[in-house]
Amino acid sequence: MSQTKLAVVAIGGNALIKDDKHITVEDQEVALRETAVHLVDMIEAGWGLAIGHGNGPQVGFILRRSEIAAKVEGMHEVPLDVCGADSQGAIGYELQQALRNEFFKRKINKKAATIVTQMLVDSNDNAFKKPTKPIGSFMDEAEAKRREKEMNWSVVEDAGRGWRRVVASPLPKEIVEFDSVKLLLDAGQIVITVGGGGIPVIERSDGELQGVAAVIDKDFASSLLAQKIKADLFLIATAVEKVAINFGKPNQQWLDKITVTEAKKYLEEGIHFAKGSMAPKIQAAIWYLENGGKEALITNPENIGRALKKETGTWIVP
Repeated sequence: MSQTKLAVVAIGGNALIKDDKHITVEDQEVALRETAVHLVDMIEAGWGLAIGHGNGPQVGFILRRSEIAAKVEGMHEVPLDVCGADSQGAIGYELQQALRNEFFKRKINKKAATIVTQMLVDSNDNAFKKPTKPIGSFMDEAEAKRREKEMNWSVVEDAGRGWRRVVASPLPKEIVEFDSVKLLLDAGQIVITVGGGGIPVIERSDGELQGVAAVIDKDFASSLLAQKIKADLFLIATAVEKVAINFGKPNQQWLDKITVTEAKKYLEEGIHFAKGSMAPKIQAAIWYLENGGKEALITNPENIGRALKKETGTWIVP
């Protein structure tokens, strides 16, 4: 099968966990099988793919299991960077299997592989000065203060629900395993990489890498990947068919196609895109397009096929 175009697809959490009643590994496998159908439609149409994915809930589950095991059985707790690596491996396994099975059904001669991917971040990134991303279980104040003192955690009180650890969310700077990603893409393989934004690592003064307790936005990481491989398309698969401005208001307007200039204007107005959901997606698309990208598309997985025919979705262009 010829591969004439190259896309980076950033899969959102809804492609893994549909709702809070379907959170098991088995539920996730079902969701990924559904997503794989739409991805293989792209591949069958001639697209080569590098696939990124979210991992927030999955890392939360791994942390929770670790914390319970530490309390009940005296087991050691798992560091956050290792939790990220665990989730990359597990989600990658499920997705590459779902893709392989869809290839098998359609008699497509393709392979998919997962690369456990480190992402270099700047140890001086301002995000480390004021961590904001809550992770792990709720604690009482005494436990939170103990961990703050003994383990150097940053902790905050979370809206009357208890105390939680917060970590930094630095910007991605360099994909450590990029050469391996490129090698597989050049060989015609489908590559699953920068899972969860990549495992955050810093470069020490001696040149060695070291994992850090942080989380990286997966859309920002996928944008960097799309820039590096010079992708023809950066596709963000999320929970909505299209992006809207003035969402939920009488003057709500669905966006079919906007320019980078318009996207930046809407983003700067600060009233259209939520900081924890759509805003980073728009920003990720802007960065891709400002650094040589051709087109960015935001839609939900089930509408990818229609969106590629320009029938739906929100297109962002230079």
